[in-house]
Amino acid sequence: MGLRGIPIKNEYRSLIDDVVKDFYVPLLGNAVLYQRAVGFFSSSALTMIAKGIDGLVQNGGRIQIIASPRLSATDIEEIRKGYEVRKVIEKSLIREISDIEDQEDIEKLSYIARLVADGILDVKIAFLTTKNEIAMYHEKMGLITDSDGNTVAFSGSMNESENAFKDNYESFDAFCSWTNDSERVFQKQMAFKAIWEDYEPGIETIDFPVAVKNRLYEYNPDLRLINNRSNAQQSNEPEPKERKLIYLPNDFKIREYQNSAIHTWEEKGFRGIYDMATGTGKTLTALASIEDLFRKNGERLAIVIVCPYQHLVEQWVDDIVRFGIQPIIGYSASSQKNWKKNLEQAVRSFNLGVTDMFCFVTTNASFVTKKVQEQIIQLGRDSLFVVDEAHNMGAANYRRCLPTAFEYRLALSATIDRHNDETGTTALTDYFGEKCIEYSLKEAIENQMLTRYFYYPVLTYLDEDELEEYINLTHQLATAISKKGGKIVLSEYAKQLLIKRARVVAGTRGKLPELKKQIEPFKDDKHLLVYCGATTIKEADADELDFGTRQIDLVTSMLGNDMGMRVGRFTSQESSQERAQIRAAFAEGDMLQALVAIKCLDEGVNIPSIKTAFILASSTNPKEYIQRRGRVLRKFPGKDYAVIFDFITLPFPVDEIGFQSQEIINSTKGLVKREIIRMLDFAEIAENPSETYDLIYDLKHGFGVTEEELKNEEVNGDVI
Repeated sequence: MGLRGIPIKNEYRSLIDDVVKDFYVPLLGNAVLYQRAVGFFSSSALTMIAKGIDGLVQNGGRIQIIASPRLSATDIEEIRKGYEVRKVIEKSLIREISDIEDQEDIEKLSYIARLVADGILDVKIAFLTTKNEIAMYHEKMGLITDSDGNTVAFSGSMNESENAFKDNYESFDAFCSWTNDSERVFQKQMAFKAIWEDYEPGIETIDFPVAVKNRLYEYNPDLRLINNRSNAQQSNEPEPKERKLIYLPNDFKIREYQNSAIHTWEEKGFRGIYDMATGTGKTLTALASIEDLFRKNGERLAIVIVCPYQHLVEQWVDDIVRFGIQPIIGYSASSQKNWKKNLEQAVRSFNLGVTDMFCFVTTNASFVTKKVQEQIIQLGRDSLFVVDEAHNMGAANYRRCLPTAFEYRLALSATIDRHNDETGTTALTDYFGEKCIEYSLKEAIENQMLTRYFYYPVLTYLDEDELEEYINLTHQLATAISKKGGKIVLSEYAKQLLIKRARVVAGTRGKLPELKKQIEPFKDDKHLLVYCGATTIKEADADELDFGTRQIDLVTSMLGNDMGMRVGRFTSQESSQERAQIRAAFAEGDMLQALVAIKCLDEGVNIPSIKTAFILASSTNPKEYIQRRGRVLRKFPGKDYAVIFDFITLPFPVDEIGFQSQEIINSTKGLVKREIIRMLDFAEIAENPSETYDLIYDLKHGFGVTEEELKNEEVNGDVI
């Protein structure tokens, strides 16, 4: 049913409402995530709402609790005297759960122990500190989220304790993300995330101490299944199986093409490449593959996952924890401050046989550092290396760090072939192996994994200065390239010339007035994307180009100031928290109509609410334009189709060809061919291909482009 189908009041009062029966039980029974920040936490509270929690567990859900320690006067005095705060807190928590004799209290602690042991309940301790002083964190708020992403936030006077539910007079307000309260819900989500990940100013958050967990486990020596209590009371249903270290979420239904990919990967010795279009579930397919390998490898596996960007790491973590894995998150701004030490300990424990599984998720940049490489080279047998957006790993500075001793390997990419880099592509296939699946955009649309789309090429032209610069750079390129074995070889100088020429094309001045004309009919609409520049042959880890920054400023000013639209920027300069806020506001639509973005949307950022895209970037790199299209085609409620306006750059209009010299036509013909190839690719699976085919016919005949030349262009890339 989900949360939307449950009647939810704006306010609950404990003397009027049965908050357990009317609020907690129905909502948690339809949820997959329960997040609670409280001043005082008691094990009795969870047993009061056991039936709801059992429903959440059956849904493959998780519980995250932030609580403050209950410190005695002696504890506080010790802190004032300079004792280590964490040690004092650990002692107070152990004291809180020790020497329990009442059988009912023991059962409650046993229940908590089971939730913690299964990785369902995670508790963190928050407190306010200054020098030698400590205060209790006393905020009271909660978030309940279902599998569709609907969230109910609530805040008020209720602690997470039995007294709060039964004896005291308590009240709280509730807000739903699918109503006009969506912004308030989002603010609560961001506040919880900041405290949970320990970057809220003035609040320190620590993990639940291991010593306290061990003391807690003593109350449940056999760790009985968590549903035992409610099943015995409520029904005669059979007990669920105990969770393993890695498991498939209950709400995850594996598709036939995913099963086929996993089976092929196994047949190839658990090595291979998943070549899957953006938006078709590469991450979940990989995680299902990990679960399958873990099970068939005797439930022993070291997992290393590498992603190009920090935001991709965080998106992976969101999915990883659904499979029961608590990963080590390793990059410069990681919320896990001790991740390097944790990685070292995990590798040592795994190699000694003390533990049978750990998972490390990191960025490309952190992966190649000395500290990480020192640990990676110690792994080999029973180890799996997974790379997302694996085409990036073919770059020379990355591929030298590929761990040759790893027994199992998996590469994920929508476009594994590296543009103008046969050496890098070969290195990837030599290391990872053959493709286990090729799942194209066309198949994804036909199978309703992605939405259908309409495609409209928008013609723009180089002005006189741009045309002259383009021709000069093309002439320089002609003398800077060489051929080896019949194939073009690019020197570093030639690559720089290509980048300069790409700047000219992508930053064509005529694009802005044409954008204003094309976007005018949509200026009152929501979910618009304007994609500003990246070049045709730029490595994924390179900085965004100067022209891109200038172009995005001009576009943002034009849409926001000149046209009065509500516009937000989405670039590499925004923090992960700012990006999350922008995505939420954009999805809701009232606060933010349009996003103006640059390269960071090429890989990994999921904003499925985008419905209409204006692509100024003019990339001829298949990796880039396939990814950009995939971003726009993701499914979203109420989105029956997408619309793509692709800004095509030509040297001059077709009807001016007769006024150009043959030398100019020959020097610019390559640009026309590359734009035709991209248009053909976009139009082939669009809902309205005939309009584009008519335009392509005119361009081919006007510029004298043959089918043979187009085939050669696909082979030789965008060099001449």
